[in-house]
Amino acid sequence: MHQNIAAYLPEMAERNPYQRAIIISEGRDQEGRMMHRHMTYGDLDSQSSAIARGLLESNFKKGQRVALMIPPSFELFITAFGLFKAGLVPVFVDPGLGIRSLKVCLNRARLDHFIGIPKAQLARSILGWNRGSWKEIVTVGGPKLWGRHSFRSLLDKGLKSELELKFGSPEDAAAILFTSGSTGSPKGALYSHKNFCAQVESLKQQFNIEVGEVDLCTFPLFALFAPAMGMTAVIPEMDFTRPAQVNPDNIFKAIETFGVENMFGSPALIKRVAEAAAIEGRKLHTLKRVISAGAPVSAQVIATLSTTLKKGTKVYTPYGATEALPVAVAHSEMILNETESLTKKGAGVCIGKPVPGLEVHIIKVSDDPIGTWSDSLRLPQGIVGEIVVSGPQVTKSYFNQSDATHKAKIYSEDSRKVYHRMGDLAYFDTEGRLWFCGRKSHRVISSDKTLYTVPGESIVNAHREIEKSAIVGVGSGKNRRPVLCLQSPGVKSAKDRKKLSDEVKELCSKHPQTHGIEDILFHKEFPVDIRHNSKIFREKLSTWAEGQLS
Repeated sequence: MHQNIAAYLPEMAERNPYQRAIIISEGRDQEGRMMHRHMTYGDLDSQSSAIARGLLESNFKKGQRVALMIPPSFELFITAFGLFKAGLVPVFVDPGLGIRSLKVCLNRARLDHFIGIPKAQLARSILGWNRGSWKEIVTVGGPKLWGRHSFRSLLDKGLKSELELKFGSPEDAAAILFTSGSTGSPKGALYSHKNFCAQVESLKQQFNIEVGEVDLCTFPLFALFAPAMGMTAVIPEMDFTRPAQVNPDNIFKAIETFGVENMFGSPALIKRVAEAAAIEGRKLHTLKRVISAGAPVSAQVIATLSTTLKKGTKVYTPYGATEALPVAVAHSEMILNETESLTKKGAGVCIGKPVPGLEVHIIKVSDDPIGTWSDSLRLPQGIVGEIVVSGPQVTKSYFNQSDATHKAKIYSEDSRKVYHRMGDLAYFDTEGRLWFCGRKSHRVISSDKTLYTVPGESIVNAHREIEKSAIVGVGSGKNRRPVLCLQSPGVKSAKDRKKLSDEVKELCSKHPQTHGIEDILFHKEFPVDIRHNSKIFREKLSTWAEGQLS
C-alpha cells in the first residue's frame, strides 16, 4: 500500500502514460455521436505536478487548507492531485448543502486559500465567506477577476519551476471532507493520507477492480478515486447536484460509447437509469459491476437493473460513511436470493459482512459520549445497537469540532486505536452479516417502546402502492408518538387514501416493528439530501407531521 495518495498518479503515468485518465462528455454531433475530450495519465501527472510547484512558488505552504470549489472537469482532477502532491489540504464542501451550511463549513475549516470557478468566486465575494482572511485566491476558468492567480498562471509558473516535490508521511493531513448534514450540521472529517490509501486498496480488493477499467463517475468525490485505482474516469453530462434528475440517455450513451465497466451512482440515480433501461429494453453488457451507496437501495431497483446486465454481473451496495468507507458490502445475489424476504418481514436491510482488515462491533445504544474503549461495550449477536468501527480507513477526528469528535470517537486505553461511532443501528446475524435498522437519531422513543425506522418502513414499503415511507416522532416526553408518512404518487383521491391508510394500519398491527402506529400522513415528495437525493430528511418531515397533526 502506498504511503501517500499522490503517489498513485506518477506510478500510473510511468506504467501506462498513454492510457486515458479522464474523459469528459461534451454533447453530440449531428449524427448523435457523443463528443468528448480526454487527458492521459502522462498529462494528468505532469500537469498536476506543475500545479503543485506553481502553488508552492506562490505563497501556498504545506499543511495549509484550501477551499476547492470546481465542478467535475480536467481542472478539478489536476488541481486536487496538485494539492495532494504539494502537501496542501483541499477542503471539499458540497455546493448543494445550501448557503447557510456552506458558510458554516467554510468558517469551520479555518481556510487559508480559495480555488474556485467564477460562479464560486462570485458567491464567496457577495456572501462574504471568510472575508479579509484569504491569503491567496485562484480563479479557475473565465477571466481573472478575483485574486492574483489563475489556474493557467499557476500551471505556467509550475512548468518553468524546478522545485522538487516531496510527498509527506502517511499520518499527514490529506483532505477535509464535509458530511452531507442529513442528520444535523455538516462535519468536516479530517483525512490522513493513510486513510485515503487504505480506502483505495480496500475498494480495489472488494470489487476486484483492475488497472485499465473504464469507470463512469456520477459522484464527484468518488470520481477522484478513479485515477488512484488506475481506471479511466468518464464524466457524463449531468447536474451532479441533482442525480435523481439525470437524463438516462446520457448515461446509456456514455456506457455504450466508452465501453464502461464500472458504474458508481446514488440509489436515486440508479433507480432512474434502471427503470429507463428496462422500459427501453437496453442491455448494459459492458458493465462488470454496478456500485450504489449513500442510502439503502431497494431490492426492486436492484432486480430491475439486474435484468439489463450480463448474467453474473453483480450490483454492489457498500455501506459506510464519509468518516469510514467501506465498512461492509452486500450484493445483488445475496439480497435477491437470501435477505430480501426477511427485510419485508421487518428484519432490517442486510448490508453484508464487514470488509477484511476492519473491526466492526455493535454496542449499546446511547446518546452519551464514551471516552475509552472496552470489549465489555460489545453486545451479543442478534441485539440491535450502534455500529462502531476501527481500522486504517477510519478517520480519527473532525477538524475544529472537538465536541463532535468527543461524541463520535472512542479511544483505546493507550490511545493508539480510535473507534468511530457510525450513528447507525444494526445487529449481527448468525452468519456474521450486518442488518441495518436506521439512524440512531431517528429512533422513536415513546412512553412504552422504541421503534427503529428501517425495519418498520421495510414492512410498509412492501405494499405495492407505496413508493416510500418514513417513521418519524412527534411530540415530546410521555406524549411522544410515532407517525408514519407515506409517499404514494398513484393514490390521489381522499377515498383511495383512506383505503390505503386502513390497509397500512392493519399491516402495521400485525408486526412488532410497527405495532402502535396510529397516525398516517400522505406527503407529496419527501425532502431528501442534496448529495445523493436518497437520504430522507426526517427532521424536516417530523416538523411537517407535527404541523399536520396539531
